Amino acid sequence: MRYQYNDGGRSQYFKAGQVGDCVCRSIAIAARRDYKEVYDTVRRLTGENPRNGLSKKATKKAVEAFGGRWTATMGIGTGCRVHLRDGELPNGRLVCNVSGHCVAVIDGTINDIYDPSRSESRCVYGYWIFN
Repeated sequence: MRYQYNDGGRSQYFKAGQVGDCVCRSIAIAARRDYKEVYDTVRRLTGENPRNGLSKKATKKAVEAFGGRWTATMGIGTGCRVHLRDGELPNGRLVCNVSGHCVAVIDGTINDIYDPSRSESRCVYGYWIFN
């Protein structure tokens, strides 16, 4: 799967290097929204600090507030069937939920501050798709 560096616009507002803002970054990228707008909205909606990572409940609330529609790719006992790998995800603007991370995938290209695919072996638990 192709990779493209993309901080979602964070560098326009914050100078910190590694922070736990993957939910805000991925929403900003996939939903084509301003990073600071997403950051402020997520903080207000969830009561959590987006910089320090979000709980699963807060992540769901945040992504859906910006229009993401959930599709599960894995269920209890099914094993991993979808990876961050070419051809395993649909085209479109996605926020993929992987272990401990959310990542934007746009038409088969990972958009993030690093390549989280683990050489295309990283399991995708599900994704939110944006129109």
